[in-house]
Amino acid sequence: MGVINSISETSSKAVDSAQDYVKITKKYYKLRAFKEIAKSFSFLGKMAVIGGLFFLGFVFLVVAGTIWLGKLLGDAMLGCLAMAGLLFLFTLICYLLRKQIDKVVIRKIAEEFFD
Repeated sequence: MGVINSISETSSKAVDSAQDYVKITKKYYKLRAFKEIAKSFSFLGKMAVIGGLFFLGFVFLVVAGTIWLGKLLGDAMLGCLAMAGLLFLFTLICYLLRKQIDKVVIRKIAEEFFD
């Protein structure tokens, strides 16, 4: 009977160890998910603030450039048209380079996510 009791005790310990392992693993993945979510929201928050300030600065730069071009060309309307043309040209360049931009963004996100 000693062998049967020993096997029973060993199997009980194995079950207890397996249950502890499952609990710890569950806690680990829950903590890791929290870490990734926190990093993502932190990144989005920083991008919103930085992007908003950049956009505001860009708007003032465009307005100043438009006024300068208007004075340079002698007509405010021509300054506005020239600035609009430049902005459309930059937009077209960004559109043509969109695949390369996507690759860079995906590579950066993958480095952060799988690190």
